[in-house]
Amino acid sequence: MTSHRLALISSLLTGAAITSSSFAFHLPTTTIIHRQPSLTNNHNHHQQRAQSVTLHQYPISITENAPRDTITLTDWAINYGIGLGDTFQLLTAAQQQDDAIHNDVYTITSQPIAPSTPILSIPSNVILTGSMARQELGSQTYGAEDSLLLSDHQPFYLFLKVLTEYELGDQSPWYYWLNSLPRYYSNGASMTDFCFGCLPPYAAGLALAEKKRYKQYVEALSSISFLSEESKQSEEVTKWAFNVVFTRYMELPGGDVALVPMADYLNHGAQPNVDISYDEEGNCYVYSMTEVGAGEPLVFSYGDSTNPSNLLARYGFLDESSAATFCKYVIENPTFEMFNLGYPNSMYFYNDGGISNEVWDVLLYELLKVSPEEQQHFYQAHMSGDEGTKASYHDQYFAQTYKSITSHVDYILNELDELGIGLETQIAQGQDKKRHPRLPLIMRHNEFVKSTFDNVRQNLDNMYA
Repeated sequence: MTSHRLALISSLLTGAAITSSSFAFHLPTTTIIHRQPSLTNNHNHHQQRAQSVTLHQYPISITENAPRDTITLTDWAINYGIGLGDTFQLLTAAQQQDDAIHNDVYTITSQPIAPSTPILSIPSNVILTGSMARQELGSQTYGAEDSLLLSDHQPFYLFLKVLTEYELGDQSPWYYWLNSLPRYYSNGASMTDFCFGCLPPYAAGLALAEKKRYKQYVEALSSISFLSEESKQSEEVTKWAFNVVFTRYMELPGGDVALVPMADYLNHGAQPNVDISYDEEGNCYVYSMTEVGAGEPLVFSYGDSTNPSNLLARYGFLDESSAATFCKYVIENPTFEMFNLGYPNSMYFYNDGGISNEVWDVLLYELLKVSPEEQQHFYQAHMSGDEGTKASYHDQYFAQTYKSITSHVDYILNELDELGIGLETQIAQGQDKKRHPRLPLIMRHNEFVKSTFDNVRQNLDNMYA
């Protein structure tokens, strides 16, 4: 990082004037009363609260059509030391989501900005992390942790923290942020059995995994004594808290996870124009990576843009901007060698019908298992960069590899065709989008995948034309 950028970011955190760019802090226009003495975790307060949880009111309405207060959010952010650039702007727009109109909130730059322009700074004491939540909530949570049988427990502690702050209502320091968040979600955890039946196998499996994780989290709440039974037994409350965590948390250097207010309003983009970094004290900084025009959204990558099914299952949206998609070829118990060959992260089908080299490599390697000596020779050629030897194997076994890819493409297309017929039948029988509001999104997903696979099938046909 250049010394110029460090100076800008330092100014961002301290509030010093910046004269070398268009960045400046907004001044508060309203005053928000601080309900807590500070935002630092307070274990003693938490223990006292466990004895009187039923006395708290729950003013955060989390019904799906509840309004989102993003006006007060900006003043809250300023009062708690979050630095907002002059060009940073939150926009609220009514958007058709599935079968209803919901407010979509996203970030833009109001003026053109150059690369390395500071956009946001979020002090560490405003950020919620899994490790800090675990430390705050204490040993009462360890039994629940053990019951989860998961390798990564940090998101679970964020889930507990969100529920804890929800029960505090407007006494929570994070109340105004929580009250600005979405209530309606379309991710796997929010889908129904009908939704899963409308997705092709790969996407359905991803969505079901999110639903299973949600159910595991809810079951683990039975051993948590500091939350009210009302909250623990409310599907509306627990699902909202789960979705807040899993659609908004960011991974930190070192393996922790965090909810970062204001930065969490950056939408996903296949071509990100901002970057997020952290200093040694855990403060978060957002700055531009490229030139960004006035009115353009500020975006960063939520994950692999070539896997729209994964983004749908985890976050509940369809990214149609990607030039490629995962080929949906799933291998049971893949070996270390298959990962080195590019499975699954580099196995792309491109929107124009192209097929990545890794698809050919992985399927050929799998076909060569009948001849272990040749399989190992091909793998060693790949690892050593011997493209000539690899090419000779591909030439020799082209017909078999071609047949394997074609069979896979035809299988997926057949699945999508059958799903399309089934959906039309369900709609004709009254199982329409009014009863299943996520159906339009699922149908768009299926159509997007089908379009790519149709193009790949045409490309395969042309190879033998």
